Amino acid sequence: MSRSKLDPPCVGWERDLPAPNDSPGVLEAFGDPPNHRNEIYLEFPRASFMWRGIWVIGGLVCVAASASLAGLLTYMYISRNYFPPAGIGLTALATIAVLVCIGGGSIRQDISCPLDEPIRFNRLRRKVYVYRFHYRWGRPFNSALWYVKPEVYDWDDLRAEVYQIYVPTVAYNSGVNIAVVKPGTNQVIDRFFFGHGLVPANYWKMAIAFMQSGPDALPKFDRPPRDWNNEDPGINLARRFAPKVKWPEAMDVESRTAP
Repeated sequence: MSRSKLDPPCVGWERDLPAPNDSPGVLEAFGDPPNHRNEIYLEFPRASFMWRGIWVIGGLVCVAASASLAGLLTYMYISRNYFPPAGIGLTALATIAVLVCIGGGSIRQDISCPLDEPIRFNRLRRKVYVYRFHYRWGRPFNSALWYVKPEVYDWDDLRAEVYQIYVPTVAYNSGVNIAVVKPGTNQVIDRFFFGHGLVPANYWKMAIAFMQSGPDALPKFDRPPRDWNNEDPGINLARRFAPKVKWPEAMDVESRTAP
């Protein structure tokens, strides 16, 4: 049975992907094309949340349910001069609070997450720039816990892992995480999400090929890159209100240029 090289492995670890200096293996042109590629840097799209727009609807349903329950309790107390026994009343109030938190977290998650969370691989600097969105789903009303903080990592300190987690009554949730290791070791000091499904594993292998051999080593896609910031969101409320990607100016310049 294979074991992870990393200490510790990610939750649901299934296998390690090639390391930065390993052979990338077979590359395929599937998934969204890279946002950008040239001799200096390669940028891939990276999204924390799938099926955006559904969370807004689910959140509104939760908020509506909590409002209905609160309205019923208010009506019973004011119009009927009746309030349920303490145990039932406290349960109802706790249910309202939980529904508000779930609803608020779902709505905020959908509209606060940037339209894209790109990752840039700068071949000449051997650096990786990650547009990271941080959030605390259980605390939707604390703005200090919901923010974008781009990070910079050394390419040689990154490792990728495929994970698979079983979600009861639903299916297996699979994807790829990227681990940041202490230089010269396999000790993990940080991790961030790379993507859902099989596409990010192919992206990772493409990143290795690019960092080793340049853009000519990448497969050709039959369609142009997606314009995440400027595409028509249609009736999708999440995409309509979500913030655009805006790199810090200095990091934007550094990530796109040679040393």
